[in-house]
Amino acid sequence: MAGFFIAVLDDSSNSGSADEMVAIDVFNDMLRANGHWVMAAGIAGPDQATVIDARGDEPVIIEGPYIDSPEFVSGFWLIEAPDRQTAIDLATQGSAACNRRVEVRAFL
Repeated sequence: MAGFFIAVLDDSSNSGSADEMVAIDVFNDMLRANGHWVMAAGIAGPDQATVIDARGDEPVIIEGPYIDSPEFVSGFWLIEAPDRQTAIDLATQGSAACNRRVEVRAFL
């Protein structure tokens, strides 16, 4: 098994409707039942982000997002899958469940 990150892309945080939340719960239960689940979470919007660069002598701390974009990562799943195609298939199901675009990436 390999690890994969599935990012949920949205233009706001905590925006799931009641029906979407039910579908996400069903999807999460399927991930658990089939041994793919590692964890999942929603995350705060970019208005609550802080960028920190401590590579120099003094850290530079900037309030706000690294990238200013109308869409951002509003949540994620960490999953295990035997291969990339299975991860893509699961991400497709996750996209349908949350009714949002998603991006999937393998762990290095």
